[in-house]
Amino acid sequence: MVEIVGIGFMNGGKSYYFDPEGEIFELGELVIVETARGLELGHVLIKNMEVDESELKAPLKPIIRKSTEQDISKYKENQAKKPEAIRICQEKILKHKLNMKLIDAEYTINGSKLIFYFSSDGRVDFRELVKDLASYFHTRIELRQIGVRDEARIMGGIGICGRPFCCHKWLHDFEPVSIKMAKQQNISLNPAKISGSCGRLMCCLNYENDTYKELSKGMPSEGERIMTPDGLAKVCKIDLFSGKIMARLISKDEESGEDTINPEVNIYFKKEIKKIEKKKHKNSHSKDEYAGLSEEEKSELEKLKMAEE
Repeated sequence: MVEIVGIGFMNGGKSYYFDPEGEIFELGELVIVETARGLELGHVLIKNMEVDESELKAPLKPIIRKSTEQDISKYKENQAKKPEAIRICQEKILKHKLNMKLIDAEYTINGSKLIFYFSSDGRVDFRELVKDLASYFHTRIELRQIGVRDEARIMGGIGICGRPFCCHKWLHDFEPVSIKMAKQQNISLNPAKISGSCGRLMCCLNYENDTYKELSKGMPSEGERIMTPDGLAKVCKIDLFSGKIMARLISKDEESGEDTINPEVNIYFKKEIKKIEKKKHKNSHSKDEYAGLSEEEKSELEKLKMAEE
């Protein structure tokens, strides 16, 4: 077992493990640590605890020290300089006619490096821009290209739920999200309803997915035919949380020989029914998967799928 302390940073994002070197740290305490970006001001998200060595992806770096008043003053000074840095960088981007969207700027705590975050649809040759910025700010310049999810995390905003973005407030790691999760939870596949402000599938689709996956084991799908104690039936609705299966009985019309579906709805439970195995056809695809969506919405849904893969 290895003793660690989890440190988060002022621009959000995930927490990282550091070596406390025998010192005790409290939640929320400000500290100075060294990262790939240089010296940074961080705050304790996970106080001293032991983890298995297998959880560590790289050797732990030590916490350099607890922050001082001078560190806090320097951080506030850097924050005050940030709007000007963003303005100048934006002017330089326009001057060099680069296809990039400037998102944020960040000084390291000692001012030895100025980092600009940007997004772009493709690769950007920003070598001349870096030289121009370095000659203006007289410090080391770093440009980092980030994705749309990181852009949303940095900028923040209000989601369709009416609350601040999870990624901006508390979500430290982006977990994989898929269209299948929306289908599992019986959510409309309308792109406008399952994608966030970042244009990607909403992270919250992942929150209850394990519960839905567990509850749906052995349950039929809507429209599926099942064998019940009363005979063959067609499922019209299921309630995963109560475990109820609403179905209409199917009978044969004596004259035409065609199936007739009884309008009366019967309620069954999973243990009472038996699923009827269907032959799987190659490249089979549910006709109703995109039912009710316009061609434009179907196209957007396919783009969402591709973006997540």
